[in-house]
Parts: sequence; C-alpha cells; structure tokens
Amino acid sequence: MKIRGTTIIGIRHKGRTVVAGDGQVTLQSSIIKHHARKVRRIYNDKIIVGFAGSTADAMNLSEQLEGKLERYNGNLMRSAVELAREWRTDKYLRRLEALMIAADENRIFLLSGSGDVIEPDVGIIGIGSGGSIAQSAATALMAHTDLDARSVAEEAMKIAASICIYTNRQMTLEEL
Repeated sequence: MKIRGTTIIGIRHKGRTVVAGDGQVTLQSSIIKHHARKVRRIYNDKIIVGFAGSTADAMNLSEQLEGKLERYNGNLMRSAVELAREWRTDKYLRRLEALMIAADENRIFLLSGSGDVIEPDVGIIGIGSGGSIAQSAATALMAHTDLDARSVAEEAMKIAASICIYTNRQMTLEEL
C-alpha cells in the first residue's frame, strides 16, 4: 500500500516569505486524513519547512536540518548544503523518501536526497503531486495581480486543490 500526494508551495514576494501545504493524506484510492500538518516552523520559529513524501522521513530530515541550523548559527544556506550532502552520502539518510522546502526571511530552497539545494530564480517553488500546479498558479498571480505573498499562496493552493486529486483545501500556512 502506498500513501501518496501532497502540495507544498514556498513563495518570496513583496518582502514576505510564505510556505503553505494542504492537509490531505491518501492511501491507495482513499483519503485517510484531511488535516495533516506538512508545514512547520523550526529553529526558534525563524525557519519554515514544508515536506512531501514519507512523513517519518520528512520529520527526520526536519530534525536533521534543525541540528545543522544550531551548528551553523541559523545560516540556512550552509545548513541546507550540509544536510543535502549528508542526505546523499549517508547510508541511512539516502534511503529517506521526501522532498523539503526550507525558507527564512530572505531565501527559499528545495532540498532533495539527490544532493540538490535549489534556490528558485523567481521566489516560487512547489513540490508534491500538486506542486507544479500551485507553482504555475502562483507565477501567474504574481505577474498579473497586486496580491501579497500570503494571498498568492492561498489562491495557488485553492487552484491546485481544484485540479489535483491528492490535494485538499485544508491548508497550513506559515509566514515570515
């Protein structure tokens, strides 16, 4: 049995950072949870992380990232690079199946087990089954409206939920 699906979006816009995620958890063809929390604050509430993939793996990675942030005095870039390096090379960590968005007030990164630490050019990144839908919607909204980052994230998540069967409208949103 495979648990699948999620939508997470990270946005930097008009001096604000927002990470939003839906609440649906799907097991095969059934929705088994509507209010999962896939976005949270870490490191004294200065960093927001959102994750897609195995929940246990994502929580492990979140804890690993928080440890790196402690070690590198909150430097998100350095911590993300060190986590991605370990994630790719460590025998245990490289088996973890998750993607993560990590953001502070100034930057957003996508982290993966392949060793990727990607900072998007336009301040928008989406992950999960509806991630590309939410990212596309947010890109259009930022280019053609005067909405703030929170409103863009909310509307992009609603659009993703209306298209992706693994995404619902129960949203967790954190903002810096």
